Amino acid sequence: MCALRLGIDVGGTFTDLVLYDERRNKLIIRKISTTPSNPEVAVLSLIDEVLKEYSPNEVKLILHATTLATNALLGQKGLELPKGALITTKGFRDILEIGRQRRPALYDLFVRRPKPLIPRRLRFGVEERVDAKGNVIVPLNEEELRDICHKMRKEGVKAIAICFLNSYVNPVHELKAKEVVEKEVPNAWISLSCEVDPEHGEYERTSTTVVNALLMPLVAGYIRRLEEGLSRRRVRPRLLLMKSSGGAASAENIVKRPIDLIESGPAAGVSATAFLSKVLGIRRAISFDMGGTTAKAGVVIDYRPRMRYELGIGRIHRGEEGEGFECIVRSAVVDLAECSAGGGSIAWVDEDCVLRVGPISAGAEPGPACYGKGGKEPTVTDANLVLGRLPAKLLAGDMTLYPQLARKAIEGRICKIMEIPLIEAAKGVLRIANYEMANIIRLTTTERGLDPREFTLIAYGGAGPLHATDIAEELGINKVIIPRNPGNFSAYGLIVTDVRYDYVKTLLVKLEELDPGRLEREYQELEERALKELSKDVIAEDEIVTVRYAGMRYYGQSYEIVIPVPLTINTTSDIMALSEEFLREYGRMYMQAYQGRAIELVDIRVSAFALSKKVLPKLPSRTSDIKVSRRDVYFIGHGLQEETPIYRRDDLAPGFELEGPAIVEEYGATLVVNPGWNLRVDEYGNIILER
Repeated sequence: MCALRLGIDVGGTFTDLVLYDERRNKLIIRKISTTPSNPEVAVLSLIDEVLKEYSPNEVKLILHATTLATNALLGQKGLELPKGALITTKGFRDILEIGRQRRPALYDLFVRRPKPLIPRRLRFGVEERVDAKGNVIVPLNEEELRDICHKMRKEGVKAIAICFLNSYVNPVHELKAKEVVEKEVPNAWISLSCEVDPEHGEYERTSTTVVNALLMPLVAGYIRRLEEGLSRRRVRPRLLLMKSSGGAASAENIVKRPIDLIESGPAAGVSATAFLSKVLGIRRAISFDMGGTTAKAGVVIDYRPRMRYELGIGRIHRGEEGEGFECIVRSAVVDLAECSAGGGSIAWVDEDCVLRVGPISAGAEPGPACYGKGGKEPTVTDANLVLGRLPAKLLAGDMTLYPQLARKAIEGRICKIMEIPLIEAAKGVLRIANYEMANIIRLTTTERGLDPREFTLIAYGGAGPLHATDIAEELGINKVIIPRNPGNFSAYGLIVTDVRYDYVKTLLVKLEELDPGRLEREYQELEERALKELSKDVIAEDEIVTVRYAGMRYYGQSYEIVIPVPLTINTTSDIMALSEEFLREYGRMYMQAYQGRAIELVDIRVSAFALSKKVLPKLPSRTSDIKVSRRDVYFIGHGLQEETPIYRRDDLAPGFELEGPAIVEEYGATLVVNPGWNLRVDEYGNIILER
């Protein structure tokens, strides 16, 4: 009998599985097309594949990443948000539309503001008021609240957000309102801002609470269907879901805070990057994940992903075409930048006869034209196939690509309109995609005061290795790592992730007025809450760790930066150390810090981890019969390389070396090695590329 650990990542095009067999110290990977409107179908299909070889009671742990929350917020068909309502302080029901002064297109006269998540008729103001210090000024009008509940019942509201002014200081009215609403609207899902986002900033707190409420029934239903499917198969594992923070949490916790799932899948890849960088001793790494729909980039410094605590979601539309929304969610999230340049991103020609790539994707259905599933639009994958950069069969021969369909799509949708040859059109598609992907890496490095040339690029996803050396050349990066099984690397990140809980409390106090004893007590209270929640998900071998952070800014500023804090605060010298750390980080980010100005501690944060056992099996040393085939391949920036050698990755043992140009093919991914790059395979089976 062995204990199996499964990581399952639902992406926009494929659903990936990585299984770790403890008895054999072996990793097994599988990949299947995603079922967008019912993502649990693909997940359970992969479980069925596992059960062909293992018994149900051997599956002890499933760690799962899903795009469900993101897809629902972006309006994917089959994942419509439920009818929701907002209850807030009288006079504040329009805060979702007022928002902030930040605008995505400041000078665009044709931007049409998207509709808010909850229409005005379902946003209700109730008489109550708590001041900024937490004093009750006007008691909650419970009779008025009951009348609002009657209206919500008539409307068939399924999700209710409750967000009162200053409730982050004193939540008494929100807690009382929840008691009333539970009695009056018994079947509705209720989300309180004091539980979801107990921070200052009324718009952000309201928006976050609304998003959480609307996602609750969708996520709860998905988890229920998934658990029922597992139960029918007599599989009863410990089920954890990946959060945007790069840590996992129990299904029970996620149902209460589904906003933590919004960057679930991408965060898993960054977690895998952090673990791999620690194993290899790489202190500065860029994670680059290119899948079928999008490309994403993050940064890992000293083996920890860079974090942020606010996430913008939504779409802005020009003119009269389409509808959308935009909203802010406050939650601990891995600092990622994303663009619509995945393998399935559609290439098209605009009204000015300019070639574009994305943002629309062919997705899993029908997929790129070369998949032969009915897709007619040319995509990045079609361009790669036309240029010889992809083989005719993927997934160990289980998936056939059709070059003639790729050529037809590019010729019909691009060549005829722009009057350019097929090869030039295909190269143009890749150049544009590469430029957009290089830009998201600049967003996470250059625009954060970091130099990408000092980093190692760790590229994965089904399409990441195809473009890795192109993007590295664009950015001046000299080292690239392609991990084992790059197409399933995010799923691998799941089995090496830690359970994580984050708590935050707003203080809003100047450092010069801060009592060290009070600050220490405040941190200890948060740690006790975090550890209490964490204890429910800890297993015997897990190691418990807590980390403290502080959000700080110059007094009078609107936005803070988050810095690490020592584990104990005892004296005023500890407070001074906080000030010095803030000045260093501020100076690094903005090139100048201002000595002598008042600094404000905005909030305190605690992250509690249950550090799990992590595995990266080494490959046995061996000699292998390396079979080399050849075909003509176009390399972006290097032209046509005739008779380019094509290798199978499974043939490449630790210690193997070669010089580009070359192509390395494997299950789930294809690596393009540009001319001028040297390749070697390390003891873990990672491919190290250097120029």
